[in-house]
Amino acid sequence: MTTQQSPAPTSQWATNSPVEQAFFLLRTVFTIAPIVFGLDKFAGLLTDWEDYLAPWINDLVPGSAHQAILAVGVIEIVAGLAVALAPRFGALLVAAWLAGIILNLLTMGEYYDVALRDFGLLVGALALALLARARHSATGR
Repeated sequence: MTTQQSPAPTSQWATNSPVEQAFFLLRTVFTIAPIVFGLDKFAGLLTDWEDYLAPWINDLVPGSAHQAILAVGVIEIVAGLAVALAPRFGALLVAAWLAGIILNLLTMGEYYDVALRDFGLLVGALALALLARARHSATGR
């Protein structure tokens, strides 16, 4: 007696396809990283985040630089959760947030290396948004 095996999925969204794996990797990192960085705004273990706040932005926001950084932390946590729950939209939120960070750093005239790194992350977030849109169109999820 032979058992009939179902044919392997041909969709690019097959469970082990490189496209699905890339989507999974990007979704994971753009969920975890913003949440970790957001939480660290409250703990201050990684760096002194206030050093990265441009003076003109500090002048625009109410309260102290520390309070502004705490608000940034909340936004980053929300962005990470948005990627986890709705990557088509959350990835765009992260990309926009990274664009703001890059603008902040460039206008400081410092931290060009961090701005360049964040540009690479912005491109990765846009790639995730494209993959998420295509995945949603193909699978409805």
